[in-house]
Amino acid sequence: MRILGIDPALTITGYGAIDFKKNKLSLLEAGVITTRSSEEITVRLDKIYRGLAKLISDIKPDVMVLEKLYAHYRHPTTAYLLGQARGVICLACAKEKIPLVEYAATRIKKAIVGNGLASKQQVQRMVATILDLNALPKYTDVTDALALAIGYSYMARALR
Repeated sequence: MRILGIDPALTITGYGAIDFKKNKLSLLEAGVITTRSSEEITVRLDKIYRGLAKLISDIKPDVMVLEKLYAHYRHPTTAYLLGQARGVICLACAKEKIPLVEYAATRIKKAIVGNGLASKQQVQRMVATILDLNALPKYTDVTDALALAIGYSYMARALR
């Protein structure tokens, strides 16, 4: 099974693709889709959409895992902007008819580290260990996306 994890954001959208075969995980590709805050919102959303569409075309995932939206009530504008980025990501998924699964960050942290309140550094180290990476990813957005993919593989395995 090929799993594509996405950590959505308007400036840096992290992605991580893994293969899950015979109870083994292997890294296919990971990186970021970036936009500049100085660009028009329509340009930024188009970059995210086109970047993800190309990624889907290249990787051909069986499922896409997206982090659920969490926004603090004190920052409604952040939720609004993040929702727009998530919208174009969901659109790209729908256009390619790829199943979409959403998990809360706390659920993924629990699956990966065993603690839903684990720190970003704990998740980063665990992802590097699980995928046998020589170095930690530069962006925590990439680590979060890979954690989503890994967490999905664990939960899918448990359901079988």
